Amino acid sequence: MEQREPKWKKELYRIIFEADTPAGKLFDIGLLIVIVLSTVVITLESVPQFEEYAYIFNVLEWIFTILFTIEYILRLLVVKQKRRYVFSFFGIVDLLSILPTYLSLISSGAQVFIVIRIIRLIRIFRILKLAQFIGAGHTLRSALMASRYKISVFLLIVFTSVIISGTLMYLIEGAENGFTSIPVGLYWAVSTMTTVSYGDITPVTALGRTLASFIMILGYGIIAVPTGIVSAEMLDLKSKEKLTTQRCPHCLKEGHDNDAIHCKFCGAKLNEE
Repeated sequence: MEQREPKWKKELYRIIFEADTPAGKLFDIGLLIVIVLSTVVITLESVPQFEEYAYIFNVLEWIFTILFTIEYILRLLVVKQKRRYVFSFFGIVDLLSILPTYLSLISSGAQVFIVIRIIRLIRIFRILKLAQFIGAGHTLRSALMASRYKISVFLLIVFTSVIISGTLMYLIEGAENGFTSIPVGLYWAVSTMTTVSYGDITPVTALGRTLASFIMILGYGIIAVPTGIVSAEMLDLKSKEKLTTQRCPHCLKEGHDNDAIHCKFCGAKLNEE
């Protein structure tokens, strides 16, 4: 017979891993504030004018690290699938956000990697329960997956166009006008076709400028093509699911319907009382 988990453990799990309750939302908003403050501290610490405050910054950083360490231990304590959490995206980020401070005791400069904590701010979409952004994210991901073959063909055409135009410009302008090799021509073609055009190398001859004008116009058209492909796929998606921030206790995935009883990914029961 499977042993039931203590009630306090379940409550702590809801607070730490979910944002559907006031306590859970308060916990995560507080966590975000600490993450932002920690990132600000490590950023200011790198400014030479603030060197005199190095001791204060160091103390603050250790306070933040201890808080994040306690949080990480609590997550390991309450989660059922500990291995799955440890090797999940946020599990790895949570671990990496506390390691640099401890590693700084061995190697100087390791604290710089603490800025990885800013990645944890992605949780703001879950914490503030911005369902419209979560739903839009799922729709965009589905649209990108559905259009991946069309985009691949499009990128192949762009790649071919860059090679042809870069090679032609090398043949037309030559080394005397700055196009010393085909790779230089390819660099020019990429910067021109993407409408960046640094201006460090430009065609001089009439034929070269004509080709450049054609590539510039082509570049504006190229920008619109992927947008149109993805937009068309998004219009084809008719799913308008209202998703919650509830996390499955077994597979740790989010994005369930409001009335869901079982996880759509692994089939496990969402609320185990």
